[in-house]
Amino acid sequence: MKWKGIRHRAEYIAFRLVVCLLQILTPNQSARLARGLAVVLTDWLPRRLTRYDVARETLQAAFPVQLSQADVRRMIRAMRTRLFGVVAESVRLPRRVQLNRVHEVIRFRNHGLVVRALCSGRPVILLSGHFGNWEMAVAVFGLFGFPMGVVARELDNPHLNRWFRRFRQSTGHVMLAKKGGYDDMLALIGRKGHLAMLGDQDAGGRGLFVDFFGRPASTFKSIALLALEYRALICVGYAYRLPDDPVNQSFPRFELGCEAMIDPDKIESNDPVGEVTRQYTAALQRAIERAPEQYFWVHRRWKSQPAARRSRSSKAA
Repeated sequence: MKWKGIRHRAEYIAFRLVVCLLQILTPNQSARLARGLAVVLTDWLPRRLTRYDVARETLQAAFPVQLSQADVRRMIRAMRTRLFGVVAESVRLPRRVQLNRVHEVIRFRNHGLVVRALCSGRPVILLSGHFGNWEMAVAVFGLFGFPMGVVARELDNPHLNRWFRRFRQSTGHVMLAKKGGYDDMLALIGRKGHLAMLGDQDAGGRGLFVDFFGRPASTFKSIALLALEYRALICVGYAYRLPDDPVNQSFPRFELGCEAMIDPDKIESNDPVGEVTRQYTAALQRAIERAPEQYFWVHRRWKSQPAARRSRSSKAA
């Protein structure tokens, strides 16, 4: 326990030093640093240390025909550049993304649909994936006076966990633990509050299998169950980075959009849970297809297999 505490403190100190460095650097310098780190991870370090093969397998599963090996390497390098960019942008976010200047940073798509949903008197589940800058998306809602319960996994390092909790709650949100926080989610949504969560990770053998990029992917049923029981609207949204503006490069620009608004009251199916899950998964895919290099392909999205497929594999063995 003593050594774990020392390690956690060392990790936190290293993280805060990185934060200080990113706050000193200009956006252009941060972007160059992100590209450099992505090249080091992708081209210099051993693949077994960087989960390169996991990202390659996931990309080839999603785009089995379209991508050559050179395309896969380019996509992985771009993905890592974007991930480092998310960190740099999030550190500077409180200074740069302010209500009176948000139009300089954000381009909105279907924002009227989202505002009407949030003002409808019904709970809303803001659903996205590890795509673009998901931290930016949540922060903007807080700036506009729409506080939410943000569902996220608690970090193992308690010092880092407290830092990220303060950061995410700085715009008025409340943090809810992904593991063990289901009762808090029910209480909030039962009061017609709003939830923000990511819904693009493998749900294990007990998940609901729906197609994601043409392959059955285990997907959490809890989102559809919440929406159907509490009449919660599901807003499938995203915030992806736009190409750099050659005139104004003070901060990256993003498109914050609603890809789909799913109303559980309008679902006409003998399997409403499955239909809601299929609709939001398809909407997430459409959002990712706008800029696939900005998606975090390191997740083993197709790790779990349907029971029938597992059975065939075992018989073949």
